[in-house]
Amino acid sequence: MGRYGPTVRRGDRVPPKAGPPEPGPEARDRSVGRRVRSLLKPRSVAGQVFLLQLVVVLLLIATAVVVLVLQDSSRAIQEAGDRSLVAAESFANAPGTAEAMQSDDPTAALQPHAEAVRKKTGVDYVVALSPYGFRWTHPDPDQIGKHVSTSYGQALEGEPHQTTFDSSLGKAVDSTVAVFDDKGDAVGLVTVGVTVDKVTGVVEDQLPVIFAAGGVALLLAAGGSALVSARLRRQTRGLGPVEMTRMYEHNDAVLHAVREGVIILDGDGRLLLVNDEARRLLALPPEAEGSAVTGLGLSPALAGLLGSGRAATDKVFLAGDVLLAVNVRPVGARGGSVATLRDTTELRALAGRADVAGGRLQLLYEASTRIGTTLDVKRTAEELTEVAVPRFADFATIELVEPVLRGGEPTGTSTDMYRIASEGIRDDVPLYPVGRRMHYAPGNPVAIGMATGRPVLVARLALADGWRVQNPERAQKVIDYGIHSMISVPLRARGQLLGVVEFWRSEQDAFESDDLSPAEELAARAAVCIDNARRYTREHTTAVTLQRSLLPAVFPELSALEVGHRYLPAQAGVGGDWYDVIPLPGARVALVVGDVVGHGLHAAATMGRLRTAVHNFAALDLPPDELLGHLDDLVARIDQDAEAEGDTEAVTGATCLYAVYDPVSGRCVLGRAGHPGPALVSPDGSVTFPDIPVSPPLGVGGGMPVETAELRLAADSRLVLYTDGLVEARGRDIDIGLGMLREALAQADGTTPDDTCRAVLDAMLGTRQSDDVALLVARTRLLDPDQVEEWEVPDDPAAVARIRAEATRRLEAWGLDQAAFTTELILSELVTNAIRYGATPIRLRLLRDRDSLICEVGDGTSTSPHLRRAAFTDEGGRGLFLVARMSRRWGTRYTDRGKIIWAEQALDAGGAGDLGSLLMADL
Repeated sequence: MGRYGPTVRRGDRVPPKAGPPEPGPEARDRSVGRRVRSLLKPRSVAGQVFLLQLVVVLLLIATAVVVLVLQDSSRAIQEAGDRSLVAAESFANAPGTAEAMQSDDPTAALQPHAEAVRKKTGVDYVVALSPYGFRWTHPDPDQIGKHVSTSYGQALEGEPHQTTFDSSLGKAVDSTVAVFDDKGDAVGLVTVGVTVDKVTGVVEDQLPVIFAAGGVALLLAAGGSALVSARLRRQTRGLGPVEMTRMYEHNDAVLHAVREGVIILDGDGRLLLVNDEARRLLALPPEAEGSAVTGLGLSPALAGLLGSGRAATDKVFLAGDVLLAVNVRPVGARGGSVATLRDTTELRALAGRADVAGGRLQLLYEASTRIGTTLDVKRTAEELTEVAVPRFADFATIELVEPVLRGGEPTGTSTDMYRIASEGIRDDVPLYPVGRRMHYAPGNPVAIGMATGRPVLVARLALADGWRVQNPERAQKVIDYGIHSMISVPLRARGQLLGVVEFWRSEQDAFESDDLSPAEELAARAAVCIDNARRYTREHTTAVTLQRSLLPAVFPELSALEVGHRYLPAQAGVGGDWYDVIPLPGARVALVVGDVVGHGLHAAATMGRLRTAVHNFAALDLPPDELLGHLDDLVARIDQDAEAEGDTEAVTGATCLYAVYDPVSGRCVLGRAGHPGPALVSPDGSVTFPDIPVSPPLGVGGGMPVETAELRLAADSRLVLYTDGLVEARGRDIDIGLGMLREALAQADGTTPDDTCRAVLDAMLGTRQSDDVALLVARTRLLDPDQVEEWEVPDDPAAVARIRAEATRRLEAWGLDQAAFTTELILSELVTNAIRYGATPIRLRLLRDRDSLICEVGDGTSTSPHLRRAAFTDEGGRGLFLVARMSRRWGTRYTDRGKIIWAEQALDAGGAGDLGSLLMADL
């Protein structure tokens, strides 16, 4: 096989190819002749035009060539003389030419410049001569210095001298000018020669351009002829006269058979053609063609549009009882136009109904997005009225049964309702205002709808006796105001009646039966949202009630502090923020602020558990670090129990700040677990944020010890404890919140703690906070030194009598003689036990605080006495029992260097009581 087919070897016989026989030489000659004659005698219009254009172009080219040749021959000598004269005068008048001719060596100065000018100007030679005819320059250096015999008298007199002569290169022109110095004397001559052939050659360069232009003209003519021929073929589609006539008849039949009116007008607005449908739609007479469109009895607007010839698309006009959609398109160079007419009467009606349906769908869509944006019952009702007015009704009112307003379940036992929302296009409507208690008579359309659960339409209020009998005087005012129809729809959810909504119209058309469906749909959507808001209100109220029941209602009167407090639940639901003020022995006070992360009943219940635990730990008189450590263990155990039971709601995230203030020394010890630190307002009004070491939040401490800080608070200082909801907010950095708190506290200087709480909340919070806020402001006090008495007790039982006597004298000085006997008994027992079982140092302190007298005995051991019951045969063991019976309360607290046993007496108890009965009691 070869590259392009089977290989044929020498000697093989090649079979003949299949197909018709090739034409002979005579046949080929006849075919070529026919093609040539066809080209010379074209039958088409385009071919004839092209042949004419070919002849014209050839004539133009020949004429241009002859003219150029004649012009070239007549102007060649003139142009050669002009060129040589210009070059000679330019060189002669050039700066430095005269000076060079007067120099010692003119040839050295002029030869380079002469050659440069010759090459640049295209002349044959530039020769500088002395006034006597000796050459200074010449293209041939051998000719320099030789004499020229030609006469230059005319040039030396200042007139240029030109001669035409035949040279070896052909006819040439020589121009000679003189060079004068400043005095006007001729110092030399410049002669320049140019051959005529050079000028002629430049002109002949234009001949290719002429021929090229002629060729382009022929190509354009051929292309134009081809385009004209193609366009004619496209327009006629190769049809002859018979075919064109048949096509015209066909198009005319179709034009008059279509069901759309067609009108053709000229530039003057006269009818050229009108089909049968246009005659019918416009009721035109048979002789309408040729008439002006403005004289056919059409409406002025329609006649003006048709006569103007302006383009128009689907312009609607009324022609008799027919609604026409008119389209106009200008055509033709003389300003004619074509108009089409379409009957849209039925389409218009369908479009109107579609617009109404689309508007209702849009209304329901807006209702789904705008109703129920909050979980507030009143706001949800207002959103329904705002959606309905003015798109569906001119006025809308809503009444709800009383239990729904409180978040309760509707009982259905009463039809009394309260109007909670009203919206309208005007404010002076004589309908009942918001807040009015409504009771509808049985025949009222609203009562009928409530009983049947279906919407009720009152198309004409003036004829509705059941509606008028409710309050004839107000009903007449409503009718006189212009309200003419209404629809009442009950608000039902989960089969229960929540209320009713009324839609009223005054300026819109009266309600129809088609309006019942969208009204019922609006009410159904709103009822679900109102029911959700009602249930949320009930749960929120329950949670808030639970939380507030877990928070302290009132604080006892304290000598150590004056306290102000606030708690604000979040709008999204109750949370786990809490605060507390716990009286401690020795006139001390514990301040607590805590936060359980999260919202809802679980957070509130967890807060209650933690608050109870803090109370129990505080009753043990634990210092802040130990109390927070126990609280951390408790939260961890609660989380473990919840995890074991599969409860996903753990307590992790709780925080707490615990502070103990002693009004005797002004000492305040604070500890915090993941909680914001306090703010301190000094008596001079300056605000600081003490640096309190922070420990991990409760439940995640992992047994890590809690660090505490100690502050010395002057009297009239304000210690401000708060939760993070006060200073943190969405979109606001905590540093900004602390700065705002600092400014608010500085401006609230000198106010009471309660006023300080109010000022801080007004400055820090908006209308809807996203988190709970607990705030506790404590103004410190110091006990008068006269209210405290202390003694150092020697480690000697004999010192008890002296200490007892001194204490009795102090009580007499305080005016507490009635408590002397009981106090002697208590301190004798406590001091004796300290001397017998304790270690030095031993101290006794008496504190008088309001209605209490506190006796404290401290020693250097950490062993704690225990109350027990002594048998009849026991000689001892009744001391602490007597202390417990004679005191309001007693206990032990531990210090860094030992313990303190204390007993608190009530000064209004009336004395020691029957001590004998206590001693002889059945123990």
